[in-house]
Amino acid sequence: MTLVHGKQETTPGGHRPWATLPDCKEVLVVVHTAVYGQRLHDIYSLLGSDLRVNVQFTVAPHAFNGGAQAHIRLLGAPVLPWAQAVRREFDLVLAAGSQGLEHLRGPLVRLPHGAGHIKLSRAAGADGERSVSGLGAEYVTWNGRLVPEAYALAHRDDLAELGRGCPQALPIAEVVGDACHDRIAAALPARAHYRAALGLRPGERLVLVCSTWGSGSLFTRLDAVLPRLAAELPRHGYRTALLVHPNVAAAHGQWQVRSWATATARGAVTVLPPEVDWRPLLVAADFIIGDHGSVTLYGSMTGAPILLAEYPHRDVNPRSPGALLARTAPALAPGHPLTGQLDYAAEQYRPEEYRAIADRITSEPGRFDHNMRRLLYRILGLGQPAHAPEPPALALPAPLPTPPGGPLDGLPAPLPLGSGRA
Repeated sequence: MTLVHGKQETTPGGHRPWATLPDCKEVLVVVHTAVYGQRLHDIYSLLGSDLRVNVQFTVAPHAFNGGAQAHIRLLGAPVLPWAQAVRREFDLVLAAGSQGLEHLRGPLVRLPHGAGHIKLSRAAGADGERSVSGLGAEYVTWNGRLVPEAYALAHRDDLAELGRGCPQALPIAEVVGDACHDRIAAALPARAHYRAALGLRPGERLVLVCSTWGSGSLFTRLDAVLPRLAAELPRHGYRTALLVHPNVAAAHGQWQVRSWATATARGAVTVLPPEVDWRPLLVAADFIIGDHGSVTLYGSMTGAPILLAEYPHRDVNPRSPGALLARTAPALAPGHPLTGQLDYAAEQYRPEEYRAIADRITSEPGRFDHNMRRLLYRILGLGQPAHAPEPPALALPAPLPTPPGGPLDGLPAPLPLGSGRA
């Protein structure tokens, strides 16, 4: 490190002689978007308490990186400028996206940024086929060479997809499991606590509306779905919350997203901010209305009946658990009362069918932290800390705003959910 105009700077090799702990292993977390940053949190947290490791963050070029810097600063971490990051050497690089990674120096561990590898790539390859998003050669190679040193996958089925899309990457692939799956599974027994934190009363039903981003998302039908929720669901007995993929706000602005949603919902739906942790909401939900996004797929774990409001079959990997969900969950119908459709979804709910879908999310249930930490420390060349990983429980969410009119006593009894949840 040298001093330039009174500022400490690292040497080209990244050595920091002026730091209090100058001999740490240097880890770079690459945040392409706020979503990728949320996804990576469960990974770099495995390193955060180790005094031998120094974790830094940078924002990589990406069309949807609006909000990425704010995400990092909410952690209390500085943002290493991308122009400096590409000049440094790191002992480990973590990323959930692919753009720009070929410019970084250091062994890269790549993670998926969603569940189930549901989507197909937008463009077809030279053979006319569309690869599975994240598992084609365009996502893991640059000029014919592999960019990651390791690709951490959630399920054994992902190896078969990777073999189709980029067989040269199979030697670097490692099945470690899925952090969000494990966090949700651990939180489900405490569902009542999450519902109480949200301010839900006994017997009150939470309808969670989930939209991914893009032309095939539920958001494109917001003006058809939200007015129905506002007009048809009784205000007393139901609470409705809208969860929108942060990429929508990154493209259009959070003010615009909130304005669109609030206007179409007539104030009857709580619009959740893009930085909210969606997992406690999913744990607490009684019903899910969704699309082909990862959040809807994770909903298959919870026991909540699912209605699909939008599903672009041509853009979905037909072998994915998302496609299986589309063949299982009932579709929202335009010509029938919404409450009756929720009743129907509850009556038709078969726990074993949804368990089969959820089982496709990870083939290492409950093992993500153990497997992932082992992989990270192997690449760092360090022995693991002498204790089992201790992932924190999902934080209790903030209360949902009280809907207009407020909740009243005498709420109707809950619908007989097929999952038999408390």
